[in-house]
Amino acid sequence: MTSADRPATRLATRLSFLVAGFGLACWAPLVPFAKERLAVGDAVLGLLLLSLGIGSVVAMLATGILSARYGTKPIIIAGGVGLALILPLLVVAGTSVALALTLLAFGAALGSIDVAMNIHAVEVERAAGQPLMSGFHALFSIGGFAGAAVMTALLSLHLGPLGSALICSVLMLIAMALAAPRLLRRAQAQEGPLFVLPHGIVLLLALLAAVTFLIEGAMLDWGALLVIGAGLVSEARGGIGYIVFSIAMTTGRLGGDAVVARIGDRATLIGGSLLAIGGFAVLLLAPSAAIAIAGFLLIGLGASNLVPVLFRGAAKQTAMPTGLAVASITTAGYAGVLVGPAGVGFVAHAVGLPAAFWMLAALMCVVTLSARAVTRKI
Repeated sequence: MTSADRPATRLATRLSFLVAGFGLACWAPLVPFAKERLAVGDAVLGLLLLSLGIGSVVAMLATGILSARYGTKPIIIAGGVGLALILPLLVVAGTSVALALTLLAFGAALGSIDVAMNIHAVEVERAAGQPLMSGFHALFSIGGFAGAAVMTALLSLHLGPLGSALICSVLMLIAMALAAPRLLRRAQAQEGPLFVLPHGIVLLLALLAAVTFLIEGAMLDWGALLVIGAGLVSEARGGIGYIVFSIAMTTGRLGGDAVVARIGDRATLIGGSLLAIGGFAVLLLAPSAAIAIAGFLLIGLGASNLVPVLFRGAAKQTAMPTGLAVASITTAGYAGVLVGPAGVGFVAHAVGLPAAFWMLAALMCVVTLSARAVTRKI
């Protein structure tokens, strides 16, 4: 058994994904406190939050380069510890400039661990000789649930934003302390160029990742407005659809490795994308709230294992070094999350939100139509 295929190494990889999801989710309940503390409007707050995205994208590009030379272990540790140490600073930043710079650093830590842990996961899965990527990504989703729940619970106990953030930071540091010695000692370093423009099959993988992440972001930002606007649910219950979508996606990923092992990557891409497209049809044609919720369920299940398969493709392709390919796919996906929901808003303004969601279903068709080409070339 190689070091990459040891249970301890798998545990360390899962903890890395858990910390990344946990850290990001911990920030969400703190946003209203930051807005109140700085006394800024929605427009200024939006610009401040953009700093997190900018930091993430820049760090993702840099991580692809650094991991190609130095390996992933030091980057995963630095990113996870960075999230833990910077989180409390987000609570005490007293000016807009200070918060913007802190969010920039927080985003850089998030972007670094995001790329590095996926490269690490690719190597662990390759050594295992069996699908593991869906399970790793499920831990990111579970971390997201846990982070939001723990932070919300601590705030509800009136511990205050700083006290709550410090407790969450300690939990992340404990997880990273457990993960660090179990991460691969053998760096996933490689000789060759430190930077390669995405090309060949990697461009297609990145495009499909952008589409998939765009749809996930749109479900978060616009799903509730869609069913509220259709008169299917009240404003108070608008978030139920996204909750069901998230649970379905997490559940799908927990069982995704077994599904992929049984039917293969190509069938997973085709079946998952078709299931998601069917979910969009159910959601958009739903005559009642229950059927609309079923649409959210189908979209979540269908989309759950698409991204893990795409990352597996980065490990199998030969057009680019693995680390740089994973960084390209991760960056494209994150760009989809950042830009996609805004694009949906522009389309919705022009032709209506239902039409915008039909366009999302059409974009998912790109995944279906590309599945054969992607799996043939990798």
